[in-house]
Amino acid sequence: MIYEVNYTAVTLFTLIVGLTLWLSVYLAKSATSASGFFAASGGIHWFVNGVAFAGDYLSAASFLGICGMIAFYGYDGFLYSIGYLAGWIVALLVVAEPLKRRGKYTFADALDAAFHSRAIRLSASISTLVVSVFYLIPQMVGAGVLVQPLFGLPHWVGVSMVGAVVVAIVMTAGMVSTTYVQFLKGGLLVFFSLILTILILQRGFTVVPEQERAIRLADQVVEKTPDGRKLINGLPQGKGAGETDLRPVGEVLELPGGVAATGPVGPLEFFRVLQGSTIAQWRSKKEGEKTIYSAVATPGREILRPGNHPAFKGVRSEKWADRLNFISLMLALFCGTAALPHILIRYYTVKDQASARKSTIVGIATIGFFYILTLYLGVGAMISGAMDVTDSNMAAPLLARSFSNLLFALISAVAFTTVLGTVSGLIIAASGAVAHDLVQIFTGQPLADQAKIKVAKFSALVVGLIAIGLGIAFQKMNVNYLVGWAFSVAASANLPALVMALFWNRATWQGITASILVGMSSALVWILLSGETFENVYGLKASDSYIPFSQPGIVTIPLAFITLIVVSLLTPSRRSNAM
Repeated sequence: MIYEVNYTAVTLFTLIVGLTLWLSVYLAKSATSASGFFAASGGIHWFVNGVAFAGDYLSAASFLGICGMIAFYGYDGFLYSIGYLAGWIVALLVVAEPLKRRGKYTFADALDAAFHSRAIRLSASISTLVVSVFYLIPQMVGAGVLVQPLFGLPHWVGVSMVGAVVVAIVMTAGMVSTTYVQFLKGGLLVFFSLILTILILQRGFTVVPEQERAIRLADQVVEKTPDGRKLINGLPQGKGAGETDLRPVGEVLELPGGVAATGPVGPLEFFRVLQGSTIAQWRSKKEGEKTIYSAVATPGREILRPGNHPAFKGVRSEKWADRLNFISLMLALFCGTAALPHILIRYYTVKDQASARKSTIVGIATIGFFYILTLYLGVGAMISGAMDVTDSNMAAPLLARSFSNLLFALISAVAFTTVLGTVSGLIIAASGAVAHDLVQIFTGQPLADQAKIKVAKFSALVVGLIAIGLGIAFQKMNVNYLVGWAFSVAASANLPALVMALFWNRATWQGITASILVGMSSALVWILLSGETFENVYGLKASDSYIPFSQPGIVTIPLAFITLIVVSLLTPSRRSNAM
């Protein structure tokens, strides 16, 4: 059996949720003004904000998605980590200090500082909502993924639980509680990932015994019946007589020198041993309503090469579409970080530009250290004998359970906290766009502080409900892949406008508005018409799509830049002196 209710994990999860809600209530006195609700009144210490950056950024995709992708495909999952981390260089060198100097509460503040344009505020706030909702999808999917082993409840219940808790956090104390939840989550995630990495190195590698190979390496066939039941190897899924369940997998077939086990290994020795080993990787194929999962003996040196995952096959493929898809994904990851609304608004929670820069450096150090750990976590899951062949998102929690139920409980609870922190930041960004920008556009004047807070809380509730619905609809997709799409939309819609507004004096409000709308709409249309969406969301054949590759960034990011330049050159400059 892979899954059963873990009451220790349930208890820890309940305690963490209780702590975060108590923290929100305790800090509610700091959210009585708009400045307090949206930006914590600029009073967060730069170190706390830096770790909160990591807590905000290290989402369900970073923990669940990257570890799962490495566990199933090897080094390719780590390429996501490299792309995510590289994006922070753009944030540090390009946007951190100018954004803090120009803004007040939202992304639109920085764009509109020199123009005072309703069109810019409208387009920027719509973009913030779209990117936030897109980024919310993988977080909510990750929440649902954790519910089955923790509570034995359906996916939709977990999504609904997290949505309800996060809305309560945001509505209670706004950015103050969100910041400290993210600080707590970032610290816990890095700490327990380090503990898990140390245990992986202490356990080392062990070859699957000869007498167990026939069972451990046998195909697993998953089939859905017309009445919606699931069959595992021809038997009903369950735990009773005449029923069966998935078999956990993750085997080492051969070690260097023909030894049966290595014992403890060092951090560098771990990869030298892996390179000389043979590992059973698991691949799937569809046959009608059946999905067959089979073990494939794979040399360790192949696992450490890029190009095994479909998204990265362009590294080795001769097809131009595959190569462009890979380049497009990495471009989106590199450019998307500095354009994510929930990351940008965190610069307004510190007191000055120097604090914004120092926060970014702390964030980069914390995030970079964690991403190094994900390589050990992913490979450790690959050889743990504890993976679920049908769900890559559960690799890290199941790896933890292979050591102890207590560690599984802790890791699962931290994973839930990871979702809580990121989702709360996204909902704050979305509610700020509504209360601070959209309402002002349509009423023609800014709201009073108390009215603005009320609108923001109502907006948080609505966005939370939307996120719950989308998290249920997209449950079959790897959370990391979904985040790649969110980064593409953010990089296309926001980054060209932000960079050009900050550094090109000839930019006009018409150019910035057009760039946001063209970048956002083109990225969305591309994604919604891609083969991946056809197959995994609409239930159609991927070949029915006319889009040549799934990742839009290589087309839509330059398109947004070109649109801004052309429209700006064709329209008169009316930039004000307000900087």
